[in-house]
Amino acid sequence: MPPVETLQSLLTDPRLLAAWAVVVAASLAVVVYDIRANNVGIAPLMKFVWTLTVLYSGPLGLAVYYYSGRPSIPEDTVWRRGFRSVAHCYSGCGAGEVVGVVVAAGLLDLPTLSVAAVTFACAYLAGFALTVGPLVQEGEDLRTAVADAFYSETPSITVMEVTAIGTDIVVAGEAAITEPLFWSGLVFSLTVGLLVAYPLNVALVHVGVKGGMQDPREAAA
Repeated sequence: MPPVETLQSLLTDPRLLAAWAVVVAASLAVVVYDIRANNVGIAPLMKFVWTLTVLYSGPLGLAVYYYSGRPSIPEDTVWRRGFRSVAHCYSGCGAGEVVGVVVAAGLLDLPTLSVAAVTFACAYLAGFALTVGPLVQEGEDLRTAVADAFYSETPSITVMEVTAIGTDIVVAGEAAITEPLFWSGLVFSLTVGLLVAYPLNVALVHVGVKGGMQDPREAAA
């Protein structure tokens, strides 16, 4: 069986899907509890970011949170800042992707390439807004915030979305919105986008293009 067909078989296996749903629910319960009990000082935006990251990627998202998002981390390395940065991008882009595919594939019933274009646009706007909004709240004027967000987020969003959408087309491009593969393929592709965009975010943090979000130890203090 070709690799894509094997993957499609796994992504449509009812037992695996049920097990994944249980694991994601358990991971969400853990991250929500830990934020409320041990990490109340982090910004509301990051609470939103970590919750969505775990919702999209289950135990992988939880591992990223424990590695880089808790006040108990021993030091704040570029690798941890890279994870916080990519999770921030991931949470907004993922939400945009879901909106994009529902509108383009579900409501408008567009062909595959048009769905991809609409999904990319929605993901970019959502990721962009998730950066501009907090900058404005912190006191930047809108024009400066837009320029900063465009400069810092465009590379990460582009790599993440080209990877995620391309993966989704290969794995589930022929699936209808009512089929399990449509949604399991979307979830799988989101995680692939996260992993591919991570090294780029580390590099962007390293050269100072991105800050890596707030050190959770400072938030706790």
